[in-house]
Amino acid sequence: MAALHITDIEAAINHWRERKPSPDGVTLAPEVRALAEVYALMVFAHETEADEWGFPAEAMAAWLAWYDTTPDTPCIAICSTSQGDDLCKGCGRTFEEVQHWPGMGPVEKRVVWHRITAEGTAWRFHRYAERAAEGVAGTPSR
Repeated sequence: MAALHITDIEAAINHWRERKPSPDGVTLAPEVRALAEVYALMVFAHETEADEWGFPAEAMAAWLAWYDTTPDTPCIAICSTSQGDDLCKGCGRTFEEVQHWPGMGPVEKRVVWHRITAEGTAWRFHRYAERAAEGVAGTPSR
């Protein structure tokens, strides 16, 4: 079962705050309000993850709209799993994650993104950071 990490919810809130700023400094856009309610409950309960199956529909729609603005794959076209590595040196995904990526849902993909970002050992985060920032031609799209 996949869960949304609080940092992704924060990023989605900030995404919507930028696109739909409060007209009066008090009123929130519906997307911000829906995500902020979940975020507040998580903070109150000292939780860092929210189960996707219990996520309110309005908040999930706002989160998915944010998700659609993020890169789909961490691939930088240097796949060491094709050379037999269990963990790709380029993107940090496991062999199984690379193989099953096209069939994974948005929340599952973000779980992997969170793990590889937290680990920060993949080449995409240091050795080839500029390649990751530019995007790699020919990487799979959604």
